[in-house]
Amino acid sequence: MIKKIEFQFKSPEESPGYLLGQLTLLWQRKQKKVLDPLNLTQTQFVLLAALGWLSRENDNVTQVDIANQGNADRMMVSKVLRTLEEKKFISRHEHKTDTRAKVIKLTDEGAKVLQEALLAIENADVEFFSILGTDKLSVFNVNMVNVIRQNKEVE
Repeated sequence: MIKKIEFQFKSPEESPGYLLGQLTLLWQRKQKKVLDPLNLTQTQFVLLAALGWLSRENDNVTQVDIANQGNADRMMVSKVLRTLEEKKFISRHEHKTDTRAKVIKLTDEGAKVLQEALLAIENADVEFFSILGTDKLSVFNVNMVNVIRQNKEVE
């Protein structure tokens, strides 16, 4: 006879990890739906958005900067940036002072697709999270930021 499996939570709906997983899967499906027509994956979008954000204040954005901004693995970032370069959404150039680094820039086509993606994603996010209402959404965001910060410090 198989031993009875013990769970800490009485039901899946009481498990924050389970709920986060379910929410993430639904949200990713929504994102995929709006990004597919733009020839972008969600990961490609995140890295393009990180590049766009960082480029507002820095002309020498590197792959490491993008990885840090997106809280992403550096090797994965390298592969995804290669794909974005093949799609002609970014260009990579030698860094003026660091011979190991490349400066990453949005191309005109990359800036255009990023702007379209931002509009589509932001609208999808508003629609997806609208069920919370404006007042609860800001509390939800603050709580997510706190969880992210606390867990980053632990790593």
